[in-house]
Amino acid sequence: MEILELMKQRHSVRQYKDTAVEKSQRTALNHLVEEINRKEGLHIQIFYDEPKCFDSRMAHYGKFTGVKNYIALVGPKSPGLDETLGYYGEKIVLKLQELGLNSCWVAMTHGKSKAEVKKGEKEICLISFGYGENQGVPHKSKPLGAVCREKPDMPEWFRNGVQAALLAPTAMNQQKFSFELGPDGKVRASCGMGFYTKLDLGIVKYHFEMGSGRKL
Repeated sequence: MEILELMKQRHSVRQYKDTAVEKSQRTALNHLVEEINRKEGLHIQIFYDEPKCFDSRMAHYGKFTGVKNYIALVGPKSPGLDETLGYYGEKIVLKLQELGLNSCWVAMTHGKSKAEVKKGEKEICLISFGYGENQGVPHKSKPLGAVCREKPDMPEWFRNGVQAALLAPTAMNQQKFSFELGPDGKVRASCGMGFYTKLDLGIVKYHFEMGSGRKL
């Protein structure tokens, strides 16, 4: 399936069926995460059939039910860790969608994860996943002109990239990001102030690159 279609179909899901993730799906997911960890020096971890993390007051507050599978986004502490984990976390999220699994980015509304966080590492957030009780609903998006300078002669690849970025999930649906196309043809992406905006920046950068076909 085309990556743009996956972006359009994928919505946050917080309620899951009591159905185990199939072996073939686990194999594909494990392979992707192992590859990302090896290439990027990260410590992302997957947990299957582990309901305790989301059996908490905070998870219930976040309206999560039936969560038994999650991914812990962990990596070595650095100024760019949030953005890096956002970028590769979203790559994993769209792979989940391709595999027929639903997901949700989870920042604070969960209990203690079983992730191994070594000295010098940090757990940024989790991604819940599984077979959803529903497929979620599309989030409201800002108009294109709210996140970039819209011009009549805007290159199609740039427009496609920004439109793809607007499909990206962001914390509390803030969409506190912007893209600027410089006279040199280079794209600069930036984020505003707020909770998890650096994580969001990584997520929207991945969407932009996939939508535009160009690396930032």
